[in-house]
Amino acid sequence: MTAVAETTARSAEKYRVTRSRRNVAWTGLGALVVVVVLALFPYIVGAGTETILVQAFIILTLASMWNLLAGYAGLVSVGQQAFVGLGAYFVLILNIHNLSMFTALPIAAIGCGVAALPMWWLVSRLRSGYFAIATWVLATTILLIIEKFPSIGGGTGLSLPHTPSLSSAVLEAYTYWIGLAVTVLALLGVYLLLRSRLGLVLTAVRDDEVAARSSGARVGLARMLVYVVAGIGCGAAGALLAVSQLIVQPSAVFSVQWTADMAFAVIIGGLGTIEGPILGTIVYMVLQQTLQSYNVWYLIILGLVAMGIAIFARRGLWGLVDEHLHVPRLFPVGYWLWDPASAGRSRRRGGQHS
Repeated sequence: MTAVAETTARSAEKYRVTRSRRNVAWTGLGALVVVVVLALFPYIVGAGTETILVQAFIILTLASMWNLLAGYAGLVSVGQQAFVGLGAYFVLILNIHNLSMFTALPIAAIGCGVAALPMWWLVSRLRSGYFAIATWVLATTILLIIEKFPSIGGGTGLSLPHTPSLSSAVLEAYTYWIGLAVTVLALLGVYLLLRSRLGLVLTAVRDDEVAARSSGARVGLARMLVYVVAGIGCGAAGALLAVSQLIVQPSAVFSVQWTADMAFAVIIGGLGTIEGPILGTIVYMVLQQTLQSYNVWYLIILGLVAMGIAIFARRGLWGLVDEHLHVPRLFPVGYWLWDPASAGRSRRRGGQHS
């Protein structure tokens, strides 16, 4: 046996790599309480607040998906609006064929996941800026193709023809609850994915892609699965957008502004963490509701905030909280290298941003 092989064998015998071993029962209980409180909001707040919260659900779902792509798989996409638009149009097409818009939402999300497979084949060999530009071109191409079909509104769009015969208050409440469910499922899905073997591969890719490949990790397959999952999540957000607005306009649902919004929320919240998109979405919505009356100054201030965070707090606001307040991760998905002989005491933690 060579010296390298002998050293590796000894290391394998002495140390084990596990996912984060911290008890998350209290975090889960707290999250459940938050979800229950949010579910009661339609009985407490007005329609205007519900509309704002539905928008927040859409942004948070999108931000979580973009964070999964850029923060873990190393895929910086500026074309995720393709799935937002496809999700909205799937709902419209299914509704035209007399399917309830609420029933059409999960089908639209799955349809976006299926559509992500050929789209991944087109962009999978590209990296960094080339990948980003290719995703944007792909989204624009899909937009131009859809505008050629007058049966679904062409370039002007179309309202959902079959909406439930409910009062506006009940319809808004149903939309709110569905938006909350989509967001909870998106966050839970990201958490479970990152806690799985695939999550370990993604963490390794994020930390050092070359080392991950050399250790035998199937990086290409992991990235494809993440791209499909992100397509499903963004498609669900697009479907929710169609349900909440009851109209699908190509220029609105395929707008690159959606990608800008999700990237902004992730950057200011913290890239490569589950908590980051949540915090970033809260900050984004507060800034939007506070500054939107200032017209162009609203966009300028958002840009300055994003630049300031990117320059002076590269780990985002959650990174500042973690660094200065030492708050434990609410959703721990990191990995640990520990010695079983030392009563389970961890020797080293990997994935410091996870």
